[in-house]
Amino acid sequence: MKKSFGTTLLTMAAIAGALSIVACSDEQSPTYKLETVVPGSAFHGIHGLTFTSEDRLLAGSVLGRAIYEIDVSTGETAIYIDSPLGMADDLEEGPDGSLGWTAFLDGKYYLRKPDGETLTLAEGLPGLNSTAWTSDGRLFATQVFLGDALYELDPTGSNPPRKIMEGMGGLNGFDFGPDGKLYGPLWFKGAIARVDVDTAELEIVAEGFDVPAAVNFDSKGNLWVVDTARGEVIRVDVTTGEKTVVAQVAPSIDNLAFDSNDRLFISNMADNAIIEINTETGEATPIVTGKLAVAADIAFVRDADGTETLYIGDLFSFRKLDIATGEVSEIGRAWAANIDYPISVGVNGTDIALSGWSAGMVQHFNPQTGELGSIHHGFAAPTDALPMPDGSMVIAEFGRGALVRLDADGTTRTDIATGLAGPTALLALAEGKVLLSENLSGVISEIDLTTGDRTIIVDGLSSPEGFDRDASGTLYVAEVGKHQIVSINPKDGTKIILATDLPIGFAGPTDGLPVYIPTGVAVSNNGDVYFSADKEAAIYRLTRQ
Repeated sequence: MKKSFGTTLLTMAAIAGALSIVACSDEQSPTYKLETVVPGSAFHGIHGLTFTSEDRLLAGSVLGRAIYEIDVSTGETAIYIDSPLGMADDLEEGPDGSLGWTAFLDGKYYLRKPDGETLTLAEGLPGLNSTAWTSDGRLFATQVFLGDALYELDPTGSNPPRKIMEGMGGLNGFDFGPDGKLYGPLWFKGAIARVDVDTAELEIVAEGFDVPAAVNFDSKGNLWVVDTARGEVIRVDVTTGEKTVVAQVAPSIDNLAFDSNDRLFISNMADNAIIEINTETGEATPIVTGKLAVAADIAFVRDADGTETLYIGDLFSFRKLDIATGEVSEIGRAWAANIDYPISVGVNGTDIALSGWSAGMVQHFNPQTGELGSIHHGFAAPTDALPMPDGSMVIAEFGRGALVRLDADGTTRTDIATGLAGPTALLALAEGKVLLSENLSGVISEIDLTTGDRTIIVDGLSSPEGFDRDASGTLYVAEVGKHQIVSINPKDGTKIILATDLPIGFAGPTDGLPVYIPTGVAVSNNGDVYFSADKEAAIYRLTRQ
């Protein structure tokens, strides 16, 4: 996983008092039809790749917390190791058939032996990222983004990790060459390095990359590199440093692997894609791909002519959906645009604010000009943000239980309200007020942005996340704890279940953010209710019959 993607252990204080509360009770649902708008994907972001000795392709996912097996002939996928142990940023099989992998968010290294026994070789090392074996069975791993160090691990689990060196510049997906040296990309320096793991000596082999993510050797001793930002597959002469671009695909490539016949496959995290690259012609053949990588928060923007466009925070990219045609198009993707892991989308009129809890960031987006504004970091797990008419932003900080205003020039942060129990999704109201869902306490509150006064509008909800409001004031809420979408009349508390047993509520780490992949809800002008399905990386629509 590229960039900081850390977990936050969150303990929230109980909510004290409320000015007015409407308790909800479930009622019989009218008939709604569930329709697929954007079909799901096989993964939730895809990263490390490796072929086993039997030529089985395995792929790791951090957010998906799983290792997958992919049939490269048919494109069929299956879970190989499920959560919670399956989280893998990188993985590789050793000479004895043991499979090792890095659990990036958990800060652990796991090893599954041929007999099925699983060992924890390292823990307490956040950002464990890349791994590789030597031909004689020595095992190595690096920290990147949440650390910057190279370790040797004991495959028996008897000894703690041995730190070899640190401060290399982001030694990412690496491989051992025919000379026994470690070769890997320095993510933050745009270079390929060679490391003697016994003497801790590092030298630069090739330079001039944008964001090199991973390297691998083929059976002939040629070194291959993928550049995340440029979408390039490059062959490098390790003697001269000469680079040859062999193939060009969409950016956000993350890793690569050769099978026993020197067939090359790469992963693309923004497209949930596995792609075969012909190393002679550069032809790229998708094996698996998806329209969305994650499908997190969603929101509508309505033009003056009434056209509605659904915007999607997709973590590895920012996308939009034409609801008339079903076409998904991309605004920008991580490392190839001025964007940093957008998860949530907040709309106020025709303006948009993006936020991403994993990167602690917020930023403006102007849908009229297509301009992505400055990125502001350092927020405590921001789960939503709204642009304000004066150029400021209002931000829900889950990590602090606070609603915060960032002024128009991005320099001053002012608390509006604190003591909130898991502030999650925001909805703009007139006259300087917002609605806010609080995931941990199960309420939706109205907050005055000037005074910070808070009035609970609805309570008794089960882990509410995204919500929207139609012209009549009816609320439509993703009640994720019950895997359902409900409508609520805020005047009398009538709650109607529109659909239940929905593919929402993808489970994150037990000590991580409860709102792992936020379920977004957006109501169209004609009353259709759109929602993101995080378990499938899909978008659905509920239409009343």
